[in-house]
Amino acid sequence: MITDSGLLARAEALVAAYAAAGLRIATAESCTGGLVASLITAVPGSSSVLERGFVTYSNAAKSEAIGVPADLIATHGAVSEPVARAMAQGALAASPCDVAIAITGIAGPGGGSAEKPVGLVHFGLAATGAPTRHLARRYGDLGRAEIRTRAVADALGLLEGALPGG
Repeated sequence: MITDSGLLARAEALVAAYAAAGLRIATAESCTGGLVASLITAVPGSSSVLERGFVTYSNAAKSEAIGVPADLIATHGAVSEPVARAMAQGALAASPCDVAIAITGIAGPGGGSAEKPVGLVHFGLAATGAPTRHLARRYGDLGRAEIRTRAVADALGLLEGALPGG
């Protein structure tokens, strides 16, 4: 659970802005394990904005729940730009939402490599009628909790940027 008051204030503003715009959000989370959805649902009235969340921690879940092609994961790895984009597109397709945010990364302490170190996180943002966006962050080996918190902050930033005029 995220208790950072700054992130909670951003989530409150996000919920208000999405509600005013009549837009709904889906999340597809791997390394954050539902923290984005949890933060949004900490806001009263968030049920008008957050329609559903997918925690697709395993590769099989990414394929089965939101349609990420297994061969895409096999070719690029779960922590990659193509998979983050496919997760966002899959969450959007599997929901009646307007915007979907996806997060896949290596929060550590283990699991990293020279090519994909601990702290590497890929984001995808899919929105109806718009090209899918991607963001990659290399936070460094800051500890699992800090990497996940920073990923939540960047996910909020992408969602803020997806608002009309954002």
